[in-house]
Amino acid sequence: MTRVYVPADSSALACGAEAVARAITAEAAKRGTPVELVRNGSRGLMWLEPLVEVVTPAGRMGYGPVGAGDVPALFEAGFLQGAFHPLNVGIVDRHPWLAGQERLCFSRMGVIDPLSFDDYAAHEGWAGLRAAAAMKPAEIVAAVTESGLRGRGGAAFPTGIKWKTVLDTPADRKYVVCNADEGDSGTFSDRMTMEGDPFMLIEGMAIAALATGATQGYVYCRSEYPHAEHTFVKALAIARERGVLGEDMLGTGRAFHLELRRGAGAYICGEETSLLESLEGKRGLVRFKPPVPAVSGLFGKPTVVNNVITFASLPLILQKGAAFYRDYGRGRSRGTLPIQLAGNIRRGGLVEKAFGVTLRELLHDWGGGSASGRPIRAVQVGGPLGAYMPESQFDTPLDYEAFASIGAMVGHGGMVVFDDTVDMARMARYAMEFCAIESCGKCTPCRIGSTRGTEVIDRILAGRDRAADTRLLEDLCETMVQGSLCALGGMTPYPVLSALKHFPEDFGLHRLPAAA
Repeated sequence: MTRVYVPADSSALACGAEAVARAITAEAAKRGTPVELVRNGSRGLMWLEPLVEVVTPAGRMGYGPVGAGDVPALFEAGFLQGAFHPLNVGIVDRHPWLAGQERLCFSRMGVIDPLSFDDYAAHEGWAGLRAAAAMKPAEIVAAVTESGLRGRGGAAFPTGIKWKTVLDTPADRKYVVCNADEGDSGTFSDRMTMEGDPFMLIEGMAIAALATGATQGYVYCRSEYPHAEHTFVKALAIARERGVLGEDMLGTGRAFHLELRRGAGAYICGEETSLLESLEGKRGLVRFKPPVPAVSGLFGKPTVVNNVITFASLPLILQKGAAFYRDYGRGRSRGTLPIQLAGNIRRGGLVEKAFGVTLRELLHDWGGGSASGRPIRAVQVGGPLGAYMPESQFDTPLDYEAFASIGAMVGHGGMVVFDDTVDMARMARYAMEFCAIESCGKCTPCRIGSTRGTEVIDRILAGRDRAADTRLLEDLCETMVQGSLCALGGMTPYPVLSALKHFPEDFGLHRLPAAA
């Protein structure tokens, strides 16, 4: 019986994958040709979705993008034997777009059946957790510290240091919380993980529990991710049934219980303390720090809060050792990052590369340039709070410190591309308006500053007194950066100031006026 893979990932479903799966089943039955249909995750080649794969002696042959109407012709051409068809893209593993990546975290993505415990185990799943179970908590923390892994949610705080704080803080109960409230524009790696390799997240969180002494975990999932929630809840049930979760985790005698909680639908709940407030059943408001969540987090107890990709990176580190992971990357940016290409880009999708790759390589070698065919003028990296980077900065290596040195940030690895028709003044205004809408309202610089900032940009665009209003906008941004409680207000000025600096002509300015 021939095995055929059709993704059940949200991106593939949006492109008609469900209809394709039904058409393949119906056509196979009509022809009396038995097939085993497996619903996998996406490989990340979004411009080829739905990407159908057929197992052949030579490897998994890919066809895409496939529509339901293409299915009869595919059967007629002999695609079950890997035969040629205009939609044939070759052996998927050898596709240049994939072959040039360093797939560490996403090595199983699109390869396995996401809800097969045995398929996950056959692809080195649970090896990291078993290795961690044979170590002392302090040894696990030391390995994570030595690997150089930093939080992949945006703040890039060293994971091992956070875990050590939780481990060293005495308490009768500790928690592990996964921030899966993926709200940044152009980001989808968290969703892909929960839909395409959910056991990897479960394994990473279980490792965190062993390392810190936590007995209860929660995944705070974005409310707009129903498919991710559906798949992950099923994976949790399977993990409990197979003894990975529960009172005796993998026979270690250690308890770890894990549950999913649906998010409140607010962007601010992506901030860790707002998330904890929401988990406790309260309104998502930012907490004052200190104390940090590692000391007093969920219900006032020591809490590990990391995002999906941080946890998903852990099984490999524990399986192959800190040095293996640390050997990828550059400077203080170690390992790999799943980079998400979106916006006006010809080949949008997910690229996992070691730190050090440049924006230009990502945009042109992987992205293929703009979808419109026009020159790329700007890229916003790091979500709606990220700076707009002009073409002159495209040779900047992907590196936390390199980006920070030019007033930008890597963030969650999302990149939104704009061609030369974009109005950057309007984009700057959008950034301010976004903050005004999404602010939790707790601190004045964010709540009032973003509203006044939107008004000032409107005055600049109206051309009343552009020089004076530009200086006022810069002063207001400085106040927001220095005075806001969290990154929403503190980083909204990044896109605004970068647009002013690199694209002054869009504001009607030939050059930036000197600061008063």
